[in-house]
Amino acid sequence: MEQFDRITLRPDTMGGKACIRGTRATVGMIVGQIGAGQTIDSLLRDYPYLEREDVLQALRYAAWRAEEREIKLAS
Repeated sequence: MEQFDRITLRPDTMGGKACIRGTRATVGMIVGQIGAGQTIDSLLRDYPYLEREDVLQALRYAAWRAEEREIKLAS
């Protein structure tokens, strides 16, 4: 996970979910906010302790995790 140096996974923080740099800001929250139409700039205003690279790395991490396994969808 060297490429994701801003992502931490700790059993005692947010139930072990992937978080940004030991904070309680989860990758899932960031991806959800972006998916809901929020811009990176507005996300950074709402969460001033986050940095642009935190958000970008969260998106890359989520994409990487999505590629880990293949799920067959019903046709």
